[in-house]
Amino acid sequence: MHYIDVILPIPLPKLFTYSVTEAEANFLKSGIRVSVPFGKSKIYTALVFSIHTNKPMVYEAKDIHQILDDEPVVTQMQIKHWQWISEYYMCTLGDVMRAALPNAFILESETVISRNTSNIINDEDLKDNEFLIYEALNHQSSLKIQDIISILDKKNVLPVIKRLLEKDIVIVEEEIYEKYKPKLVRYVKLSTNYSTETKLQELLDDLSRAPKQRQVVMTLFSISAQSKKPIKVSELTEKSNTSAAIIKSLIDKDVLEEYYIQTDRIQYSGEDNNPVKTLNKPQLKAYQEIQESFERHQITLLHGVTSSGKTEIYVKLIEEALAEGKQVLYLVPEIALTTQLVSRLQEYFGEKVAVFHSKYSSQERVEVWKHVLDNSSKARIVLGARSSVLLPFHNLGLVIVDEEHESSYKQFDPAPRYHARDAAIVLAHLFQCKTLLGSATPSLESYYNTKQNKYGLVELTTRFNEVLMPDIELVDIKDKQKRKRMTGHFSDRLIEEMTETLKDGHQIILFQNRRGFSPIVECLTCGHAPQCPNCDVSLTYHQYKDQLRCHYCGYYSAMIKACEACGSLDLDNKGFGTEQVEEEVKELFPDAKVARMDLDTTRGKYGYEKIITALEQQEVDVLVGTQMLTKGLDFRHVKLVGIMNADNMLNFPDFRAHERSFQLMLQVSGRAGRTEERGKVLIQTYNPYHNILQQVSTNAYQDMYVEQMEERFNFKYPPVYRLIKITLKHRDYNKVNQGADWYAKSLRLVFGTDVLGPEFPPVSRIRNQYIKHILVKIPPKQSVSKTKEAIIRINNSFFNIKDFRALRVILNVDNY
Repeated sequence: MHYIDVILPIPLPKLFTYSVTEAEANFLKSGIRVSVPFGKSKIYTALVFSIHTNKPMVYEAKDIHQILDDEPVVTQMQIKHWQWISEYYMCTLGDVMRAALPNAFILESETVISRNTSNIINDEDLKDNEFLIYEALNHQSSLKIQDIISILDKKNVLPVIKRLLEKDIVIVEEEIYEKYKPKLVRYVKLSTNYSTETKLQELLDDLSRAPKQRQVVMTLFSISAQSKKPIKVSELTEKSNTSAAIIKSLIDKDVLEEYYIQTDRIQYSGEDNNPVKTLNKPQLKAYQEIQESFERHQITLLHGVTSSGKTEIYVKLIEEALAEGKQVLYLVPEIALTTQLVSRLQEYFGEKVAVFHSKYSSQERVEVWKHVLDNSSKARIVLGARSSVLLPFHNLGLVIVDEEHESSYKQFDPAPRYHARDAAIVLAHLFQCKTLLGSATPSLESYYNTKQNKYGLVELTTRFNEVLMPDIELVDIKDKQKRKRMTGHFSDRLIEEMTETLKDGHQIILFQNRRGFSPIVECLTCGHAPQCPNCDVSLTYHQYKDQLRCHYCGYYSAMIKACEACGSLDLDNKGFGTEQVEEEVKELFPDAKVARMDLDTTRGKYGYEKIITALEQQEVDVLVGTQMLTKGLDFRHVKLVGIMNADNMLNFPDFRAHERSFQLMLQVSGRAGRTEERGKVLIQTYNPYHNILQQVSTNAYQDMYVEQMEERFNFKYPPVYRLIKITLKHRDYNKVNQGADWYAKSLRLVFGTDVLGPEFPPVSRIRNQYIKHILVKIPPKQSVSKTKEAIIRINNSFFNIKDFRALRVILNVDNY
């Protein structure tokens, strides 16, 4: 008899064994998908892990239903990488498989199928089985796989569904995507053929016989003389009183060139639009140092100040890896960043760039997966957020982790709770290739590793084009309030600088790390504030929908008109979010165009692009936003950055609060003055003498590093000690308490004083679940794997106690 071990996409610690015939065993390879029965009635898509002849001892091996692929969809390297992730982050291979494979690859009995309405289907193309399902979907909006089994009266329906998916007749309804098509704005400019004066004169003489066309060209000149902004087709037709047809004929004659803003990264230098890939002196020096460092170290950290042109260095390194025929993984922390980088990389490498992130639909993800798997020329460079670490690479030649300090590289829920930076380093190690980490404000962990000589270090201390670092000024708002110099949440200094910046035609970014209008609505009579019924937090007021919303579970209700406790009509807003800042800017500067960038305004697939494009096109004068703005975006015309309130970040109850605040503020500041003129940053705070703020204002990364490391040594925190955080959740308050106490006691028997807790976090109830945390600290000399084994033993015995089985336990390794 032949057997296969399979990985099931469910959190089981062991692999399951199924029996196969000899012919199947000869055909199957590790990494091919098979559909298998599991439990009493469920069917899962499983992944073949190994093929052998050892009969399972404990249970009778069932037969598989069907083989779903001809070739493996997962590579051997990937499976090795998955095994490392599952061991290191204390989760199961099934968890990793579920996170890695696109949804369309994992059909199971709970999957919901619906009709793809955008396709016109010819009935004759369908086989009988397919037609029956298609017919049923015409009468009913969606079907579960169980329904399809009863319609076709056969057990194994996955192949039929797979065929329908391939023909684009049905869609797997696990995610509903906005069908937003990006709005492409048409712009025109004079063709580069007419850049010399003589050519221009010839053109005007030629057009003397076509007065309307000549009128268009003259209008184009007068508009571009008045402002440096790119010219929209709509604006040109309106100002020159002509029709679109005349502009079209000029485009056909190659007098005008049209371009769409969604794709082009416009640079107004008057010359050609393609940037030249020559590095300036500091960049070249850094590039050579990276090459030298790679000879000694597998991993190198590039510590380059904001706007020092790190991307250009990456491009040079990518070029080399591509020349050797290798693939490159380029990780960025935030989807917003990919939109800007895609266009830059495409200018250099054309269609070799593939993009992969969570706003992509199932179909698009499958396409990218297949390109990477086939080693196709369309996926030589994979640019993506953290999940792209899990793609099926063939011959990786270089891994770049941009903004490596970002906390969004860490996945918090669901498992696997991996850190993409660390997982990428291990992936590079498997392929024996180099990793480059880049950041203006490296995480203490990475910088510490360079001091330990584990990583190489290359520093880039000057901004591109010798632009000065922004001038950072701290504004004491406590003093301003005393002297009545505040208008709303704006100090007189900030208003003064904003007025001047707008007058000069530059742009402004205002940063406030809270979305919504105000975090607390309070009754002035009795002091009651509306709370979320499911979580332990007050509700945030969102003005544009006149709603109270919970930012933890999504609960919302209409804004109350009277206090729920005492009925008083005297309600007051405490605190402020991005919406309120936006509102105040509109009142203070009625002529300025204001936009907002936070989770509420970037919901759609192209949400980021719309806002970023508007800012690049200078259609927005003031952009108000949360930390999304900090992630390495490159805006040419921003001269002033205002941080509305630096204190709420500094006072956050987390041992990383100071490091994070420093990184956030310096990154936001880095958005200012990226071209000719020096930028200005104003930080409003109640405590301008705070050490971190002083360090931000002088860009003193070293001082911050030394001071923070001293604290980490004293209090035994990473990077000196490792951390494993254990979280217990349940609806019943007493059960969580009892379970957490038992767990902590058992841990203390093994680890003694290195166990902290159990403790309720600041928000101790989310979605009606009470939460308690326990921290296990691992000293530098202690074996991490042995520690994990001990924790897993305790975890298993915890679940053997009947009362505790209902509790949910989450193990989070390296809880950065």
